[in-house]
Amino acid sequence: MTRERGRDERRRAESLGLTAETRAAWVLRLKLHVVLAHRFRCSSGEIDLVARRGRTLVFVEVKARDTLEAAIEAVTPRARARILAAADIFVARHPALADFDRRFDIVAVVPGRWPRHLVDAFRADDGDLPIVKQR
Repeated sequence: MTRERGRDERRRAESLGLTAETRAAWVLRLKLHVVLAHRFRCSSGEIDLVARRGRTLVFVEVKARDTLEAAIEAVTPRARARILAAADIFVARHPALADFDRRFDIVAVVPGRWPRHLVDAFRADDGDLPIVKQR
């Protein structure tokens, strides 16, 4: 019974994640971004969404949590490092995008609210600084 419950919880989490990513993609599209990839996977990990706006590549981490604060805090320094490494691999696999600027955003999805898009939420040179920029 415990194994089944664990599987059910994983399925619910997976479903919630897919729903959150779909909502986040629509928010980006409404802001005139072109979504290039969903769930880009590589040896370094996964990037939830990769989008482009003009000459900027946007690597987006989507977090569905009960509160905005919990969603932001869920993007830990380790998660940021994983996203930065995966972004390098994405660009290496798409050399035509190599000269584009890069930006790292977060979309926080909270129940009953419009997804919150945090633009330029972290940078490669931030180290372990807290995320402070919101739009």
